[in-house]
Amino acid sequence: MKPRATQSMLAVERAALDGVAAVYRELAERPVERACTLRTECCRFRLTGMVPYLTRGEALVAARALRRTGRVKAPARDDGACPLLDEGGRCLVYESRPFGCRTHFCSAAGGPYARTEVIDLIRRLEEIDAILGGDGARPLPDALVRALRGK
Repeated sequence: MKPRATQSMLAVERAALDGVAAVYRELAERPVERACTLRTECCRFRLTGMVPYLTRGEALVAARALRRTGRVKAPARDDGACPLLDEGGRCLVYESRPFGCRTHFCSAAGGPYARTEVIDLIRRLEEIDAILGGDGARPLPDALVRALRGK
């Protein structure tokens, strides 16, 4: 049996990750017209010059989804693309992709969400980050590595 403190920490983490999932669901229900065709141009960070930042909760959600694919670490990338893309260029965690990937700048998908349209959701993710002991959003590659290592 796990010590009570560990059980309590796991309960807090589970509730926080449920909160991240709730933010993602609420975003999907908002009437913002999107047309993501899964072309993944936005996932080519070196090409676009932009990298999504993840809070601790988002990174943990992505890390868990990556582990469900049988991986214990992100694929190594030397082309400047997102480490969550597989060898064929598809997102390994699309259903669990981070908030920044859901609200991205891709013009083919309809351009970026206006910050004012999602600031309430951003603040909720920041609150979850604080609950989990995070220290603010980090670039996706770094946040993912830290989450996979349990840091």
